[in-house]
Amino acid sequence: MDLVIIILALGLLMLIAYRGFSVILFAPLCALLAVILTEPSYALPFFSNIFMEKMVGFIKNYFPVFLLGAVFGKLVEMSGIAESIAKTIINLVGRKRAILAIVLMCAILTYSGVSLFVVAFAVYPFAANLFREANIPKRLIPGTIALGALSFTMDAMPGTPQIQNVIPTSFFKTDIYAAPILGIIGSLFVLCLGLLYLERRRKKAQSAGEDYFGFNGAGEETAGAAETVNMSAAPSTNSASIGRQVLAFVPLILVGVANKFFTISIPKWYPEGFDFSKLGLEAFGKVDLATVTGIWSVELALVLGILTALAYDWKRVTSGFQQGINASIGGALLAAMNTGSEYGFGGVIASLPGFATVRDSISHTFTNPLINGAVTTNVLAGITGSASGGMGIALSAMGDKYIQAITQYNIPPEVMHRVVAMASGGMDSLPHNGAVITLLAVTGLTHKQAYGDIFAVTIFKTLACFFVILVYSLTGLV
Repeated sequence: MDLVIIILALGLLMLIAYRGFSVILFAPLCALLAVILTEPSYALPFFSNIFMEKMVGFIKNYFPVFLLGAVFGKLVEMSGIAESIAKTIINLVGRKRAILAIVLMCAILTYSGVSLFVVAFAVYPFAANLFREANIPKRLIPGTIALGALSFTMDAMPGTPQIQNVIPTSFFKTDIYAAPILGIIGSLFVLCLGLLYLERRRKKAQSAGEDYFGFNGAGEETAGAAETVNMSAAPSTNSASIGRQVLAFVPLILVGVANKFFTISIPKWYPEGFDFSKLGLEAFGKVDLATVTGIWSVELALVLGILTALAYDWKRVTSGFQQGINASIGGALLAAMNTGSEYGFGGVIASLPGFATVRDSISHTFTNPLINGAVTTNVLAGITGSASGGMGIALSAMGDKYIQAITQYNIPPEVMHRVVAMASGGMDSLPHNGAVITLLAVTGLTHKQAYGDIFAVTIFKTLACFFVILVYSLTGLV
């Protein structure tokens, strides 16, 4: 019965999200429903001391990353950096390869630190224009953006500053460059399968006579959150234009380089950590550098990225600065609250008796810590509809056991970091996932129209995690 209650709560949350309602409101309601069905008198204590504590704890740790990523992404869009990068990619791969161009653009932006939620807004106008020119159905845009933004650059590529790659650093005392070989292998696995799938979908639609708007031009384009941009002008070949296109990549590259620099430098700045008691502030405790270095490094790198994005075209940015910054802050708040609410939902579910049954059955079935971590994180990411939320719950509940297990099996913590990070990006993108809901809203499409392709990318991501485990088991590569 306990397990049935968890399944009921999860199914209800998925249905509500599928219908387009906000998980900020309904995640706690679904969580409390599960508590009430278990024991009504637990409802208020669980809400105050579990749901709210988990939600606030997540926001406390990671909201600055959401905020800085959103601001950076908005400035990349407002300054013309995104437009310049789009033109460069199109010049390289050609307009006919619209799917590849959009995947690469999303990958470059997310790998440089632009928030996953922001990428959808920044890329959609270019995707809509290219897909219309190439006469590719608009319903394939969400799957294409998902492949570029919500898959390999989110959690597999070593060095990605996305939150899913940052969270494990505080548990395993690693950095965001953990297990680079395995990360690259997993990234190529997802990228190749994803592109093959989307290309097959494109050809099938073309054979059936389906155009951008639908079959044989029937129907009208659904309004999205952004308008298309004019990409029809011939590319300029003068030296000033080429130089400007090259400079557009500087803020993105700087974020990656600065991230690595701060990852190495911060521990040197505070070799003994930071103890507030030396300042007479005993109540604030001592900062464990190993748990915050990864987070601080990303935050400082994004600050530098923001400054260079401002410098790229100061006049263009300042013309709509107030409106743009306010919009990015609102987006960051929404993304953080969505994820935090899902994190709180997962925390409540993880505290119920039914969850212990699921956890114990996984532990007894999979004794290998890598497989155990992958399965547990995948299941929790699916339950919460959040990669970061599911991973955070899994590591909070099982982190110490995983560390003991990998020590026993002589598995480097970097490998565990990469496996858990990739597993979080597996079944997280079920219909109630915040990024999925945002992506569909931006493109003006419904779950029924476009979710199938997003789910296909989800399957590839899940398979990639277990493929990486197989590669490590056979070769020992890290």
